Amino acid sequence: MEVRAGILLIILGTAIVTFIPRVLPLMILTRFELPEWATRWLSFVPISVMAALVGQELLMNDGEVALTTNTVEILAALPTFLVAIKTKSLLATVVVGILSLMALRFIFI
Repeated sequence: MEVRAGILLIILGTAIVTFIPRVLPLMILTRFELPEWATRWLSFVPISVMAALVGQELLMNDGEVALTTNTVEILAALPTFLVAIKTKSLLATVVVGILSLMALRFIFI
């Protein structure tokens, strides 16, 4: 299989563009210690991103707020949220979410 020079440059360019934003902050932030307030602030970023992704998936349909079209998913989210809050375990949360959605889809769909 032959790879043309243009395609190879595109692949290398996308690799560099993907690599730089991931490695550069890591290299810079390992050189010094962040203040306590910055560390505390950054600790909320993963939770915020996950909440935004899950909230958008549960509450929106085709770019519009639609609470009535995702009823099964919203019902499955309730026990999932409770397990997440109670156990703080990603594995338990994912298992309960999958089982809840499977059971509700089996019953209602």
